[in-house]
Amino acid sequence: MKEKAIQLLKSNGLRKTSVRLNILLDFLDSKQAYGQGDLEARWKEIDRITLYRTLKTFEQKGIIHQAVDGSGKIKYALCRGDCSEHEHHDYHAHFHCVSCKKTICLEHVAVPNVEVPANYTVHESHLALSGLCELCQP
Repeated sequence: MKEKAIQLLKSNGLRKTSVRLNILLDFLDSKQAYGQGDLEARWKEIDRITLYRTLKTFEQKGIIHQAVDGSGKIKYALCRGDCSEHEHHDYHAHFHCVSCKKTICLEHVAVPNVEVPANYTVHESHLALSGLCELCQP
């Protein structure tokens, strides 16, 4: 997994730092989305500004995308498609578990194309689902 993270940094023209490598490994090792607070709790030695800049850099490079889940918190998940520095292609639903609070990408559930009136332009669309994940079912 570490080699994959190093290659991902290299292919995006990013220097390999311990912060970037550790944060990227977290995303590669998990299917869930992380908010900055989640990562701050896990990596107490990383200051808030460095973590914020790392997440923004990864988002700008097309390594991670915002996972809008309806919780009101900004979360990020690993891009698994052909995202690039100039364009994200993660048009799938995100599921937020109301019990364990985890958010995961539902890559097989596409955000539907919605027709809007002629004088409207859509810049973003998100599909957020909430309920109980498979681990939290009674």
